[in-house]
Amino acid sequence: MSDLRKIIIDDNEVEVDGAMTLIQACEEAGVEIPRFCYHERLTIAGNCRMCLVEVVGGPPKPAASCAMQVRDLRPGPEGQPPVVKTNSPMVKKAREGVMEFLLINHPLDCPICDQGGECDLQDQAMAYGVDFSRFREPKRATDDLDLGPLVETHMTRCISCTRCVRFTSEVAGITQMGQTGRGEDAEITSYLGETLDSNLQGNIIDLCPVGALVSKPYAFTARPWELTKTESIDVMDALGSSIRVDTKGREVMRMLPRNHDGVNEEWISDKTRFVWDGLRRQRLDRPYIRENGKLRASNWGEALGAAAAAMKGKKVAGLIGDLVSVEAAFALKQLVQGMGGNVECRTDKAKLPAGNRSGYVGTATIEDIDVANKILLVGTNPVVEAPVLNARIRKAWSKGADVVMVGEKVDLTYEYEHMGTDRAALAHVSGLDMASLQDLNSIVIVGQGALQEADGEAVLGTAMAIAEKSGGKLMILHTAAGRVGAMDAGCTTDGGVEAATSDAEVIYNLGSDEVDIDAGAFVIYQGSHGDRGAHRADIILPGAAYTEEQGLFVNTEGRPQLAMRAGFAPGEAKENWAILRALSAELDATLPYDSLAALRTALIADVPHLADIDEVPENEWDALPAKKMGKAEFRNAISDFYLSNPIARASELMAELSANAKARRDADKIAAE
Repeated sequence: MSDLRKIIIDDNEVEVDGAMTLIQACEEAGVEIPRFCYHERLTIAGNCRMCLVEVVGGPPKPAASCAMQVRDLRPGPEGQPPVVKTNSPMVKKAREGVMEFLLINHPLDCPICDQGGECDLQDQAMAYGVDFSRFREPKRATDDLDLGPLVETHMTRCISCTRCVRFTSEVAGITQMGQTGRGEDAEITSYLGETLDSNLQGNIIDLCPVGALVSKPYAFTARPWELTKTESIDVMDALGSSIRVDTKGREVMRMLPRNHDGVNEEWISDKTRFVWDGLRRQRLDRPYIRENGKLRASNWGEALGAAAAAMKGKKVAGLIGDLVSVEAAFALKQLVQGMGGNVECRTDKAKLPAGNRSGYVGTATIEDIDVANKILLVGTNPVVEAPVLNARIRKAWSKGADVVMVGEKVDLTYEYEHMGTDRAALAHVSGLDMASLQDLNSIVIVGQGALQEADGEAVLGTAMAIAEKSGGKLMILHTAAGRVGAMDAGCTTDGGVEAATSDAEVIYNLGSDEVDIDAGAFVIYQGSHGDRGAHRADIILPGAAYTEEQGLFVNTEGRPQLAMRAGFAPGEAKENWAILRALSAELDATLPYDSLAALRTALIADVPHLADIDEVPENEWDALPAKKMGKAEFRNAISDFYLSNPIARASELMAELSANAKARRDADKIAAE
């Protein structure tokens, strides 16, 4: 129940929730309050004192607006609404005093600091700084920390806002950072000099309001005002995080998160943030044709002609990879089915029911996790399959939600009840009395690892039965960004990959690098990187990566989102839908569109809900029968977080992170641990 209070801020009367802090109330009133330590997604520290305001009728000193609630304000003598001033002489003098203290030890690094141009301290010093210093003593200096290959530290710049400490302990769920010492000796440090062990650690770079924590791979490569900024969608996992791609010329220089409360809040995983060096390496930039067992460079005319000649009159199958946009998947489906062939997007053999959206997407949204009281994880490890989603589950757990796990025992950064690792444990859970859960919000989250075995459909049916019995919702946690969209477009064959490719003479492989194709079939590979798919190919057609073309992607909750083009594909590589359109003309079966807009029109006519960008359609519940399951143990779908797709495997940084993670796993624990 809301507790609305009237409050006057700088002569404007506003009505806000009494539970709000003054800094939030001021934002509601359109007044910006400077801050360094306050962040709306972290607990309140109240230690930078930059957000001071004057409370009229209160104590004769400024108050920290981040730590005082509206309901704590006293009304006026005749019951008038409380009055808050954010621009009085008292406030200005107090903020200038705080700024002077902050700048006492801050080095004059702005010309060589990576934060220059997007630094909160620079911005606030313009408003509240003075042009001289009364400080004559030597400046304090501190040693830099080694936090690993991602975050570079310059701790002399640190203003002890503790945002990084609060993020790592509250959101990422690791306890390696903290503050030691008092007064001038206070410093942020890591426990026993450890490097950070989290898939979300890069977010502390965005959180740091000064240049104390900056991106190590991006360091000294560009200035923010040189970069072209493009709002897009991430495809490194199926969450569909909102990102901003910053490019300089045709090179991607960095990836940053965008705020989206319904999906990723304002966090992204380290793979999303740092995979950009993989966009430059191992790229396919011209067509190739295999002759006498060796690939030779070709041109588009020859390669398309050879592909068409190979396909004409043959039985063709199409495989759709994990990073393929809905438009490209739809174009391939129309091309291959027009030739009487089959297409399949479930290349990992997951038993997802075609045509039943409640079975391959579920009914829960990502935001439902925030209010969940009970969460059941089946055959999934969200720490590596969707780290940002795992942080959301951790947030629900910290508010009191119970988490139950059936599957491999892993460190999820929070406590959970482990019911077992095999099908019998899931059958046991489904047999429990769930009458008490009817009034609670419960969610069953099923990972791809649970669906990849032969009895995957029975496992999904059991999970759906548990969701039904507990009155809860179901979420299918995908690992492939393109999978839901391809299934929406109908890119499936009864019997899965084996049925689609069983007697195919030609396999058209659209960016599927996670699948082994048997000898015998002629393979045409279309993709962006020289990965496993290209090694097996007889003809290679170079396509654009996700930052180089516009495309629709549908995330794991069924939300259609638009990835925008940030740069151009290298060399002679083309947009994926355009390659398929050109090939269809060579096959004398021209697809009925010659622009992306026309293709989208045809796609939306076929799949209407894709027109509702950024909206989650409600799925009609269609439960599968809970058949008898096998006896196998649950195995998680992703074994190596950093090397799960061709772009990541092309990245030197991801290879280093993978090696570091393996070394950490293999190292014997020391006695103190």
